[in-house]
Amino acid sequence: MEAVDGRIAGERGRLINIGYRLLGSLVEAEDAVQEAYARWYALPGARREEIASPGAWLTTVTGRICLDVLGSARVRRERYVGAWLPEPLPGCVGDVADAVVLDESVGMAFLVVLETMTPAERVAFVLHDVFRYPFAEIAEVLGRTAAACKQLASSARRRVAAAERAPVAVDGRAELARAELVRRVKTAWEGGDVAALVAVLDPAAVMTADGGGMVGAVLRPVEGGARIAQYMVAIAGMAPGLELVERSVNGLPGLVALRDGVVVTVAAFDVADGRVSRIWVVRNPEKLGSWAGEG
Repeated sequence: MEAVDGRIAGERGRLINIGYRLLGSLVEAEDAVQEAYARWYALPGARREEIASPGAWLTTVTGRICLDVLGSARVRRERYVGAWLPEPLPGCVGDVADAVVLDESVGMAFLVVLETMTPAERVAFVLHDVFRYPFAEIAEVLGRTAAACKQLASSARRRVAAAERAPVAVDGRAELARAELVRRVKTAWEGGDVAALVAVLDPAAVMTADGGGMVGAVLRPVEGGARIAQYMVAIAGMAPGLELVERSVNGLPGLVALRDGVVVTVAAFDVADGRVSRIWVVRNPEKLGSWAGEG
């Protein structure tokens, strides 16, 4: 039994990566993985010995747990105050979050598109297109045929294409350009310079905020570069004492607002044609646990 248990020791990081992409929440991903391990150890020893691939077993169970969570999450999010955004991750954190690989499949833009999928589409797409699991194994998770799972992934792919948020790798030059745009937003925001903000924002830009009803946040998306610029400057004027710092957010340049050294806001950005096209602002303190100590 020790040999079998030894084979699952290195599975946790991979399962956390799957769970975060499926659920958009590090807390819920950790809970799902913990439950999968609990079910593994609840098996009789002889049954565990019979399982040829403990890692595959854990993946199947974790996927099923996430599928259930996604189903219940839809009901919970209907009651959520304001917009619901995925939990943002810093570039370097401790404990569980260190296991998450910060590649293009955890960019905020991509996670937001995943939120538009049905639970089954999301599971099929993430397991196949991101983690390269064969449809035969995904069928075990979803309780459907491999052909049906292939159709689900295809439908999810169309959603990604329609949103124009495919997870494309960002080269070094593009990354520098993105970082410079975020820096210009920071400078203009700190200076209360509406004109400078308008210059860096796409005219059709959209800002979405998530306060979860626990802290102040605009409940509906703010649309249009000029309106966003005016809103940002107005908010800054009502919140003196905030410090803005540049930080990696889900692997891309972002901004963090601190009060007395504590992270109170995390902002992620998307860029199109040399301007900021989307801003996602997470203020719900329950989603900022990974940012403790980032100040």
